[in-house]
Amino acid sequence: MTETTSGGIPRIGDRAPDFIATTTQGTLEFSKWAAGKWVILFSHPADFTPVCSTELTEFARRQAEFDALDTRLIGLSVDSIHSHLAWRENLKQILGTEIKYPMIADIDMNVSRLYGMLHPGVSATATVRAVFVIDPKCVVRALVYYPMNVGRNIDEVKRLLLALQTADANGCACPVNWKPGEKVIVPPPKTEAEVAERASHKEYERIDFYLNKRELPKP
Repeated sequence: MTETTSGGIPRIGDRAPDFIATTTQGTLEFSKWAAGKWVILFSHPADFTPVCSTELTEFARRQAEFDALDTRLIGLSVDSIHSHLAWRENLKQILGTEIKYPMIADIDMNVSRLYGMLHPGVSATATVRAVFVIDPKCVVRALVYYPMNVGRNIDEVKRLLLALQTADANGCACPVNWKPGEKVIVPPPKTEAEVAERASHKEYERIDFYLNKRELPKP
């Protein structure tokens, strides 16, 4: 694990940059708030915009699904806390969904810079749509960036989170388009003995010596 260079985009395996910020739920010190939990940290370009409104309410509508995965949600934009609170009330009124996760008011752009959310080629003053998946040790495990005019797929965000949790818990990898309940990939062999072991393992679906799949134990 490495520390993030100030001003750069955190990389997979880096420690998630810590910060203290104003949120809709009060002042928050990220490392303490996130301790021991998975976190989905996501940014949006601006409050009171149509695509962002659909994203925030979809995250909110499905928050119980993330809660069940021991995962906290937290949003961010460079708007003020007053704008966040007003937008939150507006979304509750027009879309019938209450946002119960905190929203960071990053008006000084400190957090946006720490996480590389400002892309000058698009805008110097608005954050792009970034998603960071951070594990319980506060390590960045995945990051995805979207353009300002395309909303995220919350199903894919959840699938990515589940795949990471599954891989960690079972010492495996997840193949293309993997979904819970499907076979996972056995780590490739590193020795001659492991090549032979995989060839004789009756529970593996052997495709080739380096590519084997297996079922996970039923919960």
